[in-house]
Amino acid sequence: MVNVHDKVVYPGHGVAEVEEITDKLIGGSKVSFVKLVFLFKDMTILVPIYNLISIGVRLPSSHAVVETVFNELRKKPERKLDALDFTPSGWNKRHKEYQSRIQTGNIVEIAKIYRDLMHTSQQKDLSFGERTLLQTTEELLVQEIQIVKNTERELVVQELRIPFKQIVFEGHATMEVPVFISEATSA
Repeated sequence: MVNVHDKVVYPGHGVAEVEEITDKLIGGSKVSFVKLVFLFKDMTILVPIYNLISIGVRLPSSHAVVETVFNELRKKPERKLDALDFTPSGWNKRHKEYQSRIQTGNIVEIAKIYRDLMHTSQQKDLSFGERTLLQTTEELLVQEIQIVKNTERELVVQELRIPFKQIVFEGHATMEVPVFISEATSA
């Protein structure tokens, strides 16, 4: 159960604060709702309390889970780039898989997607869809980690990108991380 002023993570959308808990009469029945105001975007929603768990709304991760996220970012990608199918149908399959993993709200899964896309970005130009997904995963990670660590956005962004500053690939020179992610996404 959540309380007013609690911070929660809404899968795929980010961190929100419980502004109020209210009852409404719907079809002759009283239904309790949680009003969520998102902290990093101009969005407010009402969610029936009975629906919170089924849609994956949860409290922010612990410091230990955030440390697990940073450990994941230091690991090698789950799939090698040359094993990926770069045809449109291959991207569609990966995109669908990535979206379903994002919708679980599991921050470690989101970190794995971010890591894999960052590694891919250092080996090839990302497509529009890949760049958008990379921006989305970075934003979701930044929001939650910023709340958990109670720190500034820029410090979190820098910390997330550290494992990707310089990576040496077999048979390739050291490459710098391309700067293409919008820093202007809400603060």
